[in-house]
Amino acid sequence: MPSSFLFTVASLIWGSTFFAITLQLGEVPPAVSVAYRFFLAAATLFVICLLRRDRLRLPLRTHGWMALQGLLTFCISYLCTYQSEQYVVSGLVAVVFALMVFWTPLLSSLFFGTAIGRRTVACGVVAIAGVALLFWHSIGSAWHDFQAGGSPAFIAGVVLALAATLASSAGSIVVSKVKEQCENLPLTMAWSMLWGASLVTVWSLAHGDRFVLPSSPTYWAGLVYLSIFGSVIAFFAYFTLIGRIGAQKTVYIGVITPVLSVLLSIKLEDYRPGAIEFAGMVLCLASVAWALRAPAAKPVQSVTLNNPLETP
Repeated sequence: MPSSFLFTVASLIWGSTFFAITLQLGEVPPAVSVAYRFFLAAATLFVICLLRRDRLRLPLRTHGWMALQGLLTFCISYLCTYQSEQYVVSGLVAVVFALMVFWTPLLSSLFFGTAIGRRTVACGVVAIAGVALLFWHSIGSAWHDFQAGGSPAFIAGVVLALAATLASSAGSIVVSKVKEQCENLPLTMAWSMLWGASLVTVWSLAHGDRFVLPSSPTYWAGLVYLSIFGSVIAFFAYFTLIGRIGAQKTVYIGVITPVLSVLLSIKLEDYRPGAIEFAGMVLCLASVAWALRAPAAKPVQSVTLNNPLETP
């Protein structure tokens, strides 16, 4: 599949998952919902592998990298995100997640020696500015409440959101190490999600959460959508893109996602953005177009593609 198609698919799916998540609130603790989501996603991927007659067993060394990916991408990131949104508005969380356009190049440079160009920094600044404008009013309201003597949990929410973005960025660069161990993406995804869901379960049990089965059909509809589309399909597209165009460009999906969420709010929730929000959308889209057209960052002793959106 063309890389541009995979980028669009992941962006569209993750831009719509905000609504599916709302269907899961109330009946089940958030961490338990995260565990359910990735257990179902892992089971789906294992079934796919069995139908393809893949060998499911992998060496312990490979499991080490997949466990690390599961811990970072499917455990810490999601636990921190769900918890942070209990204390701060989702718009602020979206702005914090936009910082991945900086964290990912920095971590890639630290661990793999990947060069960070001026264009990468400039694209990141434009992207964060766009997302900030997109949620300008909701962020301003949250900050005003905090200055007026609001709960100190606001700071905890911001710290949790930062932890989530760092975990996601680290997980993105671990993808390449997992791929070095095994080229079978559905199989490594299945094991990584199983590791992540298991670690979330351990945390939930230690936290005293109850694993209950909800009766609401809307909860199950949201769970199926998040597991199959939001996890299996979207992460398959995301991890494939990391292998093709690199993590530094792929993370710009996280800039498109809040734009799509706002557009869906206009359609489904009668939301009416103003000039500032529309300016934010323009900046977000411009930063993505600018970043994807830039030459790929050069790792040490590596050669990159001139056109990163063409299928190899």
